[in-house]
Amino acid sequence: MQTLQPYYNLNLSTSRSFAVPVTPKFGRALYPWERPGYTETVKDALTLLGKKNLTLIAHGSSFPAYPDEDTGFGSPMSRGAKRLIRFLHGLGFNSVQLGPAGITKAIDASPYTGTSFSNNTLFIDLKPLVNDAKWGGILSPQTYKRILENNPKTDTDRTAYSYIHKEQALALKEAYANFMDKLAKQDPVIQTLNTKFEAFKKESHEWLDRDALYEALSQYHGSDYFPNWDKANADLDKHLFCPRTPEETKAAEIRIAEVGANYKDVIENYKFSQFIAEEQIKSIGEYAKAKGIKYFADRQVAFTDRDLWAYQPVFMKDYYMGVPPDYYSKEGQAWGFPMMDPEKITNPDGSLGEGGKLLYNMFRKMFKENPGGVRIDHFVGLADPWVYPKDGKPTVAGGGARLYSSPEHPVLKKYAVITKDNLNMEVSPDNEERVKDLTPQQIERYAKIIKIILQAAKDEGMDKNALICEDLGTLTTPVREIFKTYGFSGLRVTQFVNPKEEDNIYRGKNVGKQHWIMIGSHDCDPLIRWWEKIKRESSLKDNAMMLVEDIYDNPVNKEKLAENVIKQPELFRKLKLAELFTSPAENIQLMFTDLFGMKETYNIPGTIGDNNWSLRIPTAFKRYYQKQLHQREALNLPDVLLTALKTRGLDKANQPLVQKLEKYQRQLQRSSWLETLVNKIKAPFRAKSTV
Repeated sequence: MQTLQPYYNLNLSTSRSFAVPVTPKFGRALYPWERPGYTETVKDALTLLGKKNLTLIAHGSSFPAYPDEDTGFGSPMSRGAKRLIRFLHGLGFNSVQLGPAGITKAIDASPYTGTSFSNNTLFIDLKPLVNDAKWGGILSPQTYKRILENNPKTDTDRTAYSYIHKEQALALKEAYANFMDKLAKQDPVIQTLNTKFEAFKKESHEWLDRDALYEALSQYHGSDYFPNWDKANADLDKHLFCPRTPEETKAAEIRIAEVGANYKDVIENYKFSQFIAEEQIKSIGEYAKAKGIKYFADRQVAFTDRDLWAYQPVFMKDYYMGVPPDYYSKEGQAWGFPMMDPEKITNPDGSLGEGGKLLYNMFRKMFKENPGGVRIDHFVGLADPWVYPKDGKPTVAGGGARLYSSPEHPVLKKYAVITKDNLNMEVSPDNEERVKDLTPQQIERYAKIIKIILQAAKDEGMDKNALICEDLGTLTTPVREIFKTYGFSGLRVTQFVNPKEEDNIYRGKNVGKQHWIMIGSHDCDPLIRWWEKIKRESSLKDNAMMLVEDIYDNPVNKEKLAENVIKQPELFRKLKLAELFTSPAENIQLMFTDLFGMKETYNIPGTIGDNNWSLRIPTAFKRYYQKQLHQREALNLPDVLLTALKTRGLDKANQPLVQKLEKYQRQLQRSSWLETLVNKIKAPFRAKSTV
């Protein structure tokens, strides 16, 4: 657990029996007049090294709270977020990679099972609802104060997921009730707000009406998982939007009207909460843009059970999406996620079908809300997905196969993009090299969904560079061909490297300029912890030698250099960070744990509970960063950039820039004036204590 130590610990006791406190270690923060020069210097160095984007990975729940505003969950729309945005811009970052932003389940904090359209209302910043004139004081100070005071994770830099999941819902229910009460009293502020609310409902009705209805039915049936609904009208409620006879259609219309009348407040409360989220997203987007920071969204490959309920006709009835057997799972992974029916994506004439329209609307909303772009999780799941029967397993024997690459499959052959002539029959259907010799026309057909996403980006003024395509793990032939054809940007995690392989794709020097390079993602160990892992596994020597050879461009004394790297953890970490900046890649992502030098892993895959997905950036993150800098654990960006410039041979021709970087490197590492003063005061007492 990451906790903050006191900023200083001044103890002037002269008693010989009382131990002298450990010297506090804090770096010196830059003074206000130094910051513009620092930022400009870092930008110049990044440009010289050919870097376009320096992005922090921080899921919304990990954002820091503003002091005295910690409700138990981070928010990318809060005052704490604004404070972090200013800090990141000052350091030299220009973007933030968020996690998926959909509504998550009460029992699982994983953002990768969230809704596709509705935004997670846990990200709503409650403070403005209390004291921002725009919101008319629709949340009482007493309620807000109670949530703050009862937060069980105060001062722990952790989310309190179960706590805030309940309390946030109650607070938003109160806010809606007060909104309606003030509207009835013709409060002018609330009337203006209501005009915007009505416009939002009209603009968003295609997804908002269904998501709100689901919320009402979940309350009626006592479960937010529709397959478990079992009260009266359960069968009808489960299939309200499925094709049916005229009689069934009429019954569905009557039922929708009935639920709408009986649960009007629940439905309107849901819509109002989504309206608040939308307004705050717009506001933070404008603020971030003005400060030089852009948000990237993250789209998980999966659709949730809420999406399946709302759009059942566009999904396959008999197959789920999963993962075939691989290094991590001999039986594959039975995800149980709905798989979109290929025949519903486009019509025979090439126009968008109902599924295609759903995808287009979903991605356009994401591009609109996130001007940086969208990271697409598990890209292979869009281009060449693995599916398995609902009553089977994700193995070949269990019926698993590639949806678009199985012309020999008795059921899936009608969806095949290829013919049997394109198959390498010497390998099994789950082999990455199963498909061969694709034509340009076949590649285009595999990219059917990708082209829909590109159109959504174009309609929001973006291009293919707005896509970050997660291509870790399995890369089938069709996926590789799509990357080549469209020139997409993939991810390269240097922590995954095999240091003995000269041509390994995760080796910094081998990363193409269009890709995004990083040490680790949200699923990986922080750099400090990874160093300990490879030391235990006896691969530290190989990694150290690889870094020396690549970064120093095969120096004569590489064995001695590697030996120094092995002995000095802070030197190893600096070179591992420098590898990002010396690589050909134009885009860098850095997990927040590596920026701040934290030791805890953010997500441990397969783990459910309040302790996972719960790590946060400390509230006092500036002070924490300075402390970690002084301990050589946080990222000292000028220091890393200096290393990159010198090892690339760019220092001699750019001495003025080098001198500025050296100055700022020293300043960030230097003790604060307060620490210097404390040490001077303590000096004579330390001398006495050793007598």
